[in-house]
Amino acid sequence: METKLFVFSPKLLILLLFSLSAFPSPSSSSLAFNFYGASCPSAEFIVKNTVRSASSFDPTIPGKLLRLLFHDCMVEGCDASVLLQGNDTERSDPANTSLGGFSVINAAKRVLEIFCPETVSCADVLALAARDAVEIAGGPAIQIPTGRRDGRASMASAVRFNIIDTSFTMDEMMKLFSSKGLSLDDLVILSGAHTIGSSHCSAFSDRFEADSKGKLTPIDSSIDKAYASELTKKCPSGVSSSVTVNNDPETSFLFDNQYYRNLMAHKGLFQSDSILFTDKRTKKMVEDLANDQNLFFERWARSFLKLTTIGVKSDGEGEIRRSCEVANG
Repeated sequence: METKLFVFSPKLLILLLFSLSAFPSPSSSSLAFNFYGASCPSAEFIVKNTVRSASSFDPTIPGKLLRLLFHDCMVEGCDASVLLQGNDTERSDPANTSLGGFSVINAAKRVLEIFCPETVSCADVLALAARDAVEIAGGPAIQIPTGRRDGRASMASAVRFNIIDTSFTMDEMMKLFSSKGLSLDDLVILSGAHTIGSSHCSAFSDRFEADSKGKLTPIDSSIDKAYASELTKKCPSGVSSSVTVNNDPETSFLFDNQYYRNLMAHKGLFQSDSILFTDKRTKKMVEDLANDQNLFFERWARSFLKLTTIGVKSDGEGEIRRSCEVANG
């Protein structure tokens, strides 16, 4: 598949970054394209090379990295706080115990510390890695500014109120996204991340109920019956908690607009996916994106930029960690 490069014009970038200043991203203006041009010219190459290498051995890596970025940016902003280890950190919360991709971020950081010690933040490594993961999986190649600082704090108590639950209603999702400076359009576009990745059976078990013999039947009428039957076979009652299914049953490892076509076929894995097509406020957009992959890629570039500038830390608020899993002593 041909990779398309989406480059923001200076005018559009200024408009987008200016609009972000009205939301909880007060230091987004500290970001800049080619931020490491002088201090670490090979930074973005090192990150991309690490992601590409890891993905060639494990095709699930792109989905893991993209999810890891979401769980970082939506809680304390894009500050790599989700990477910190320890008791009562974000990483220790049950909602984050199934996250993956940490080894890829750590590997890239180790190389960066050799060539450019104490220069490139873990927050930037994560943002760049997720961006590159999309491209490597067949999605658009886009530019994002860098210059994020790493957060010093990470609290498990902050996770649950800032992460979308798969059972959320449309209004609940809109409220959470709005609190991060993200629009309804961003909600629909960024949900397209579910075109890659996988989920544990427990994440959508609320769409089924078990009879006295343990047989699962769907209780959510918005899901296709054949698809529901397939899911019950992969995730029968009492299935191991380690079992996962692909978010996209059609093109599981390809970043494309198949996710939206799945929604139109009533094959959204989560209730929070299906509602995008059943709610009149978002149905038309789902249809448009399902019919035009270029439109999805163009819109993705814009919404991804907004996501990666949520709550960016400035010099006085953050640091450049030497290790992504431990705050500097």
